[in-house]
Amino acid sequence: MKSTFLQGPMLRGVLALGALALIPATTAALADGEASSYKALDEFMDVFQKVRSDYVEKVDDEKLIKGAIDGMLASLDPHSSFLDARDFQNLRTQTEGSYGGLGLSVTQEDGAVKVIAPTQDTPAWRAGIKAGDFITHIDGQLIYGGTLDEAVDKMRGAPGTSLKLTIVRAGRDKPIDLTLTREIIQLKPVKWEVKNGIGVINIVSFSANTGADVRQAIRSIDKSLGHKPTGYVLDLRSNPGGLLDEAVSVSDAFLERGEIVSQRGRNKGDVERYYAKPGDDAKGLPVIVLVDAGSASASEIVAGALQDQHRALVMGERSFGKGSVQTMLPLSNTTALKLTTARYFTPSGRSVQEGGIQPDIRVPQLSDPDYKDRPKFRESDLRRHLINEIKTDDKALEEDAKDDPRFTMSADELKKKGIEDFQLDYALKTISRLASTPGAALAQAAPAPRKTGGK
Repeated sequence: MKSTFLQGPMLRGVLALGALALIPATTAALADGEASSYKALDEFMDVFQKVRSDYVEKVDDEKLIKGAIDGMLASLDPHSSFLDARDFQNLRTQTEGSYGGLGLSVTQEDGAVKVIAPTQDTPAWRAGIKAGDFITHIDGQLIYGGTLDEAVDKMRGAPGTSLKLTIVRAGRDKPIDLTLTREIIQLKPVKWEVKNGIGVINIVSFSANTGADVRQAIRSIDKSLGHKPTGYVLDLRSNPGGLLDEAVSVSDAFLERGEIVSQRGRNKGDVERYYAKPGDDAKGLPVIVLVDAGSASASEIVAGALQDQHRALVMGERSFGKGSVQTMLPLSNTTALKLTTARYFTPSGRSVQEGGIQPDIRVPQLSDPDYKDRPKFRESDLRRHLINEIKTDDKALEEDAKDDPRFTMSADELKKKGIEDFQLDYALKTISRLASTPGAALAQAAPAPRKTGGK
């Protein structure tokens, strides 16, 4: 059984390790290959031997081979990669444990360490670090040009110890120096709270048991109120994705019936569809799904399913746009190949690849003072990203750059009104307005899905 998962570019992999099964490597495919393939392999071995014998310094064979593997996979797409023993350990940390650190998801872009998102209620989040920030120095030492693993190692450490980060942010003339204290970062994929009689469920990532945790959150919200809430806000902002099965499970918690997602591989007949089981845990109450440019992959499956099934309004900003599926193929007990094996499609046949999920109601995050200056980072910005075979109208892709006269308040003005999170506040008020309107139904408020066809 292969583990199938979906994620944005900032995580090396989120999956249940116990679900992995060994898929033995064979050389049968080589025997059927063309003569040119053998010639290319011979050429590779010639280069390998020349580097070993003639490079100015002695080189490690394992380092050369890993570099060759990484280069081969990097030529495919941004989400296919080789996981060595270190990557496997990081993966276990992401799915099973906790660590001492700052609570940052980071990636590397042209040699620089770029922040994808801080985790809520962590030192990085409380210090005001934002998605899109670049970390240039750690404890006064320049980290540009080093590896991502080296930077992560420096930021992790014993709880209670401090370090200094230097941040460069678009729109700011000078670097920002921050001193943070490391804490134990507990990896909890689901959090919930009640605001104004409305249940707010925040999903940080789609790791093991996320679907069950969402169902438990719904029950806990009911219990805390002593009755059903007015509705639910499902917050998927800055959620990079995770397991496909958990995306299906979360969608199923809000659906009574119908298709959730389909995945389609290389061959025409290689199609797998996932459907909701009878029983809507939310009992048909209004649902708003919050997304932004950091909502990727598994998050987009949930948003697309609830949008296409007219079960929820999607609100916020256009999502990341990752419409591919990766499968973990173990090579040994400590190494694996993460390979893009399929594309996924929403119930109406839409692919979110490049274009993302367009919100039914676009709501900018006005409570962020750097909102307008911070560049958006999406799938279409990644080198060698998969091309969406069904092109989206360019006007739709540019839509989130247009100003809306309804959204003119500044972050300071909102703060004076006690609004710390404008998007969440707007969602809560929208559900309250719908609930106070006799006969209003959230599903009826949602426009018909924009069907763009399938593969």
